[in-house]
Amino acid sequence: MSRIYIVEDDKAIRDELAELLRNSGYEAECLTDFSNSKAEILAAKPDLILMDINIPDLNGEQLLREIRRETDTPVIMVTSRTSEIDEVLSMSYGADDYITKPYNPTILLLRISAVLKRSSGTASVQSYNGLKVNDAKGSLTDGSREMTLTKNEMIIFRYMLDRQGAIVTRDELMTALWDNDEFVNDNALTVNISRLRSKLADLGCDDAIETRKKQGYILK
Repeated sequence: MSRIYIVEDDKAIRDELAELLRNSGYEAECLTDFSNSKAEILAAKPDLILMDINIPDLNGEQLLREIRRETDTPVIMVTSRTSEIDEVLSMSYGADDYITKPYNPTILLLRISAVLKRSSGTASVQSYNGLKVNDAKGSLTDGSREMTLTKNEMIIFRYMLDRQGAIVTRDELMTALWDNDEFVNDNALTVNISRLRSKLADLGCDDAIETRKKQGYILK
């Protein structure tokens, strides 16, 4: 179970984040004493840090820079600051991702999962029914053939793969695609599912995606 450390001075938001993480299978620990933030975080040795910029004493960007001098623990900035300058500065100081408030809980959990996988070295290549899944290349391969997925197809496939064997609703998939830079409507989702099915079938995975009427889909 991955341990996530929350650096957020707003108690309501901090408690909400902690509850979301615990309900999603993570351990959640919160920083409450900001007088010695860096030492507290380093002592906790978390697997990932969620950090706001607007915190007491050292702001989040300064704290991030200080932390990066001693650890490469993944850091996701979760902040109400929406300016491009803050995002660029945070990334230049070593943030692994940058999410603005108000955040979509599903999107936040997806970003957390992605960052944790990258940091553990398991994100680049995984497998599904004998196929290698390469996130970096956006492709599936059976060893002799390689099938390239579109960005939306990979988002859908990755979301379903992370929940293999469980029903995934259309609303969940639409939410996962909502953070993408392309507008996706209900018809577009149907088209993407159809194309993904076809590509999986071409690689020998016939009937990989089962439709459950009025419920959603299952990746078998």
